Amino acid sequence: MGVPVLLDGPRLRARLVDDGPFAALDVVVSTGSTNTDLMAAAGRGAADRTVLIAEEQLSGRGRMHRQWTSQRGHGLFVSVLLRPEVPPTAISWLPLIAGVALAETVERTTGVRATLKWPNDLLLGDGDEWSKGAGILGEAVTGPDGMAIVLGMGINVFQKREDLPRGAGGLPATSLAAEGADVDREEFAVALLTAFAEVDDRWRAADGDVVASGLLDRYRRLCGTLGQQVRVELGDDQLRGVAADIDETGRIVVRTPDGRTTALSAGDVVHLRRA
Repeated sequence: MGVPVLLDGPRLRARLVDDGPFAALDVVVSTGSTNTDLMAAAGRGAADRTVLIAEEQLSGRGRMHRQWTSQRGHGLFVSVLLRPEVPPTAISWLPLIAGVALAETVERTTGVRATLKWPNDLLLGDGDEWSKGAGILGEAVTGPDGMAIVLGMGINVFQKREDLPRGAGGLPATSLAAEGADVDREEFAVALLTAFAEVDDRWRAADGDVVASGLLDRYRRLCGTLGQQVRVELGDDQLRGVAADIDETGRIVVRTPDGRTTALSAGDVVHLRRA
């Protein structure tokens, strides 16, 4: 492919702010991290559903403080500032419901098979040959208007497979183009953010209840970690077993060989094989 076409900020604002569900949207050519920028904006009182998109991130980060950079115009790097009025115990679900929106958008708009690796990775591929195509990171910040959540999504769109670093959990990395998709980044951005607003609306209307909103069932259907033999890395410790469930609080439930179950709210999951 040639030089990627950069996103048109005014046109995206017209579609997603003027005629859409978001309060504000900016597109910048380059920044350190869209999450960092929006966390600073949250401290200054930025509105619920403020969106920042970058063509290039120089200090992007994921879970476990992983650092990465991205080539200008080759991915979609978007963060959304959220101020949901839901119980604090429900907040941990935000990255997971974002995963629902992301996986459903990928399959609907590109035809590429997508699955979710708990808690925050999007895998692309076919069955046993999954590769990491995107990551999601939620971060909390407290300012004069109370607590806010900044939710970042980084999607590999045009990168060549050989130009990408190895993904989390030892998985190879991929992109939508590497999986055969012909992607218009503006249309994909609009579809993704619209889908995210839909799941966010549904989640807020149910006061953060993922059962009543149907989002727990949608997440479980998309979660490729379920049924896998997994190793969950917990610092210097690890837990091995079968990923048996995702519970109502968003924790992964692992059944160990002795039949016991343990629910974990954090950890680095490595898929070993399907049980």
